[in-house]
Amino acid sequence: MAHHLSAKKRIRNSENRREHNKYYARTTRNAIKELRSSKEKEAATELLPKVSSMLDKLAKKNIIHSNKADNIKSKLTRHVNSL
Repeated sequence: MAHHLSAKKRIRNSENRREHNKYYARTTRNAIKELRSSKEKEAATELLPKVSSMLDKLAKKNIIHSNKADNIKSKLTRHVNSL
């Protein structure tokens, strides 16, 4: 158990950040699944910039690595182009 005030605050803050990061990562994963399961090119084309933006935001805040975000965006773009 933490004894210093700063350590207790760090525990509280890290718990809040963990919940925040988990929410945004889950929301992005759901959007990716929705885009991958899309069969219509028009709907997928509309959704692609939104998902790309979500991935960029996750990478910017170090929730996921920037290379991973780029790889996912590349695969999603190839998927949309193949429709």
